[in-house]
Amino acid sequence: MSARDRALGAFAGLALGDALGMPTQSMSRAEITRRYGRIETLVDAVADQPIAPGMPAGSITDDTEQALLLARLLIDGDGRIDPLVFARALLDWEADMIRRGSADLLGPSTKRALDLLQSGADPAEAGRGGSTNGAAMRITPVAIATPPELDCLLDAVTEASLVTHNSSLGIAAAAAVAAAVSAGVDGASLPEALDHAEAAAAAGAGRGAWSAGGDIAARIRWARGWVSGLDSATLADAVYQVIGTSVAAQESVVAAIALAQALGERPADALTLAAGLGGDTDTVAAMCGAILGAQHGFAGLPAGPVGTVLTVNRLDLGPVVDGLLELRGRK
Repeated sequence: MSARDRALGAFAGLALGDALGMPTQSMSRAEITRRYGRIETLVDAVADQPIAPGMPAGSITDDTEQALLLARLLIDGDGRIDPLVFARALLDWEADMIRRGSADLLGPSTKRALDLLQSGADPAEAGRGGSTNGAAMRITPVAIATPPELDCLLDAVTEASLVTHNSSLGIAAAAAVAAAVSAGVDGASLPEALDHAEAAAAAGAGRGAWSAGGDIAARIRWARGWVSGLDSATLADAVYQVIGTSVAAQESVVAAIALAQALGERPADALTLAAGLGGDTDTVAAMCGAILGAQHGFAGLPAGPVGTVLTVNRLDLGPVVDGLLELRGRK
């Protein structure tokens, strides 16, 4: 399998997981079961869905849209991201979402940081309170554009995270996802890729402003050992009740990696289970999808649902991935 196949799989896996979790995001596990039953494929959002009311099956959310935004900035900037340009692009994205009547807007850490920037704060200071999963959810293009060599990858992740998530938790979380995806694009096995994620999270925790919360590398190490061998029902309980699926970086990122560890050979099962867990389902499934997409490649993802996502959202991922891989080749 070529690096391009794996990179395309990572971006498509991100979009697929995002779309699977779209109708269930911000709902409890019990409410998901009551309104949808078991999530087994792409479904329409119910009319009173709190974030995406009535959106058609296959629709993506902020996870994929912001990843595409970041990818274009990387390509246009020749691999560099100007923090003020990034901030303006995020604000323009939210304004467009508001015009479209969407409730899928900027997350709490990103919104707070951009408000500070508009008030004149230094870009390096604005994101110091960002400890949620916003940087991690959109980091896949950085992973595709950057080899898994740790220092190089951490520099790229930090630059992409600085304006909104310049904290130990925010950077560690983004570094974990980026390392797993980047290693996968290079052809690493799943255990090797998740080892890279753990090491990157440990190193990333030394970047940015210190933020209180469970150490992400330690939680990844514990979760990988705990969930291995669990059946699907027990796994769902473990992730939802103990690891957690909130927007907190030390919950959702660890949840995504735990699902990849437990169901790595069955990406469709991993992503549908993620979509039914409750909480920040679209982001957990998107991050898991990017990691497993890099492992299995585009052809290793379920063709029907992926085709639906690409069609519904008019996505042409090939040119984006090619541009990111060109940047990777230069590094």
